[in-house]
Amino acid sequence: MALAGGAGVASAQSSVTLFGVVDASISSYSSSSQDRRPTVLANQLGVPAYTNRGSVRASKTALSNSGYNTSRLGFRGTEDLGGGLAASFWLEAPISNDDGATGVATFKRRSTVSLSGGFGEVRLGRDYTPTFWNDTVFDPFGTNGVGSNLINTANGFNVNTAGAKDSGGFAGNQNYDRASNSIGYFLPPNLGGFYGQVMYGFSEQTKYDRGVFTPDAANNSRAGRYIGGRFGYANGPLDMAIAYGNSTVGDQYYAGITDSVKTFNLGASYDFGPAKLFGELSRAKNSRDYEVTPISGERPDVDLKGYLLGVSVPVGAGLINASYSAVKYNYNTAVEPRAADPKANKLALGYVYNLSKRTALYTAVARVSNKNGAALTVGGPAFYSAMPGFTPKTSTGYDFGIRHAF
Repeated sequence: MALAGGAGVASAQSSVTLFGVVDASISSYSSSSQDRRPTVLANQLGVPAYTNRGSVRASKTALSNSGYNTSRLGFRGTEDLGGGLAASFWLEAPISNDDGATGVATFKRRSTVSLSGGFGEVRLGRDYTPTFWNDTVFDPFGTNGVGSNLINTANGFNVNTAGAKDSGGFAGNQNYDRASNSIGYFLPPNLGGFYGQVMYGFSEQTKYDRGVFTPDAANNSRAGRYIGGRFGYANGPLDMAIAYGNSTVGDQYYAGITDSVKTFNLGASYDFGPAKLFGELSRAKNSRDYEVTPISGERPDVDLKGYLLGVSVPVGAGLINASYSAVKYNYNTAVEPRAADPKANKLALGYVYNLSKRTALYTAVARVSNKNGAALTVGGPAFYSAMPGFTPKTSTGYDFGIRHAF
């Protein structure tokens, strides 16, 4: 009886919650490429003529998921340890409810265990990176669906670590939105509106006490490490934060090179009541550090600069969202001269109607305009590239769906 009573007390001091989001939408995507070379007529020497091939549009209509909120299924729990201490866990899995193919197979959205108290919180496992928080918190669309801002699109699709000249994004940065094998520390919530976090993600690469025994293979010495932090202030209608992160995306031990993506961003929002304004400035640099400068020359660094302006306007039980975002790629011209820097801009408009606190209908439409070789899309199919000579131009799309949270 005494043991049963003790177990009852322990149970009363603990809680476990099942939660999730099921989001489905009818989505349409269209990406248009254009042949910008002029038609050339045959001359007297018999040089073959070239005929401009016009434009090519790749389009798709689909039943998608996560157009408004990301579909997920999770378990979280807290145990009161007494003396102001608490232990917690959080396991969150992505689900693809449109086809049912992905269920609770992984907890790659978040899988953490933590200890919290008056000192703050120490969190271990896979979690959001500090730099990604600004991208999603200060975006009216929350980096979801066709309305997601271009800063998220360009960083998430990522820079080519081999120095490729395409401008689809920054490839290889697996630590853009989340970092695995991480230790995080969060400041306590009672600091008068100030908040912050720092994170270190282990590369978990094998080290050899004599370097000559290191295997001659790419990305087996330093790749995977992440270090970053975010600090901000939230009080009443104002919320603002600054963040920095450094992700090691590649290395070659014997060549003495390390590839890194260094991200800095600043975001803010202010709720006036009739409308809430959002803004973000971001800069990411994909760079290669050399222990010894190669004789054949260096790989060009790539800078990605972007900004976002957004607004949310409550209308009865609904919410109107709108944003304008733009990004620009800057290649190291001393290493690789370019005629013009690739750039893109995006305009997005959406509406959410809340049927209840947990269920909402939503729609969004967006259009991306690419210039000088940039190749960003709203989602769906990539730009046509089977035949050379076509340049990415515009990408448009819409979502119309329903979200239910539990």
